[in-house]
Amino acid sequence: MSDLDTFRADTRAWLEANCPAEMRTPMRSEDDACWGGRHFAFQSEAQERWMRLMGEKGWTVPDWPAAYGGGGLTPAETKVLKEEMRSIGARSPLSSFGISMLGPALLKYGTEEQKNRFLPEIARGEIRWCQGYSEPGAGSDLAGLQTKCEDNGDHWLVNGQKVWTSYADKADWIFCLVRTSTESKHGGISFLLFDMESEGVSTKPILLISGYSPFCETFFDNVKVPKDQVVGDVNKGWDVAKYLLGHEREMISGMGLGSGSARTLAQSLGAIDDPVLAADVALFDVDAIAFAAMSEHFIDQLKAGEAHPAMPSMMKYAGTELNKKRHELTMAAGGSDALEWDSERSHGGKAAREWLRTKANSIEGGTSEVQLGIVAKHILRLPGA
Repeated sequence: MSDLDTFRADTRAWLEANCPAEMRTPMRSEDDACWGGRHFAFQSEAQERWMRLMGEKGWTVPDWPAAYGGGGLTPAETKVLKEEMRSIGARSPLSSFGISMLGPALLKYGTEEQKNRFLPEIARGEIRWCQGYSEPGAGSDLAGLQTKCEDNGDHWLVNGQKVWTSYADKADWIFCLVRTSTESKHGGISFLLFDMESEGVSTKPILLISGYSPFCETFFDNVKVPKDQVVGDVNKGWDVAKYLLGHEREMISGMGLGSGSARTLAQSLGAIDDPVLAADVALFDVDAIAFAAMSEHFIDQLKAGEAHPAMPSMMKYAGTELNKKRHELTMAAGGSDALEWDSERSHGGKAAREWLRTKANSIEGGTSEVQLGIVAKHILRLPGA
């Protein structure tokens, strides 16, 4: 038996012994996700235990170094772990912007002190992060941001506003792009970390057409930040920001993998006998299978440091468009019943609300138009690539 076969057998046994039955059922909505953090209200004892056990094992971030709270697994072992989790239907123990976005940036650009301070807490689900990127006048043109960060001797002083800050009202800390110089558009940006409970930080939820409110406006009024909480060099934060955006787009592209095929969804609604809908579902399934194969190839290349610079944008564009199509088919299969907004039969308008939520997929993390521009620049080797 090879070492990898032994690892698979041990992993299978551990998961069987430790993954609670409740955590082997499909998530019904975003509300079932476990975010961790100082103020997170666990839905059940099983959810809390699953996150804790996986965190102790380092398997919330299996491929991070063990010294920073990770599992220290090789890419092949990480793949085996994910396969074994899928085989028993195990839920992800922790959803976290710290894991999917900030962690990789800290591993590459953070000081040793920053890695030791933040990464183990992220791995154990003890700290929840939000992203301070977009501003009212700086969305697609992110480098146009104006949130001001002044050097006040023994600390930084931050003033300004962010917008579309996902879950800012629930986050413990923020990773934030700020302007530390006006001499250069891209060369005057720094990447700053600070506590959302700092004096002068406030948030205001933005109500969406889905009725949900994951996004916020976030305001900074004379917020004092310790000098050692800049990641990377001062005025060099654009490099950190671009690296993190690649990981954010990888995360968002994962929505394309979805949960269950469109065929399964249509069959559950009894609509698969409609020949037009059946043809649409078949076309979707072909695209979904192709995307899954492309995704596995992308992840392998990314972990090996061999991914083409355009691939995160390609995956983000394809994944979000696929997710939007999935929910459009679900609505078509559900007919008029799927339009019910607030009834027990429609589970509180679950299908309609999730369909409306997907409209943001091609905006958040950079619009589809921005992604296509990035792909074109890299593939055609245009200026600015």
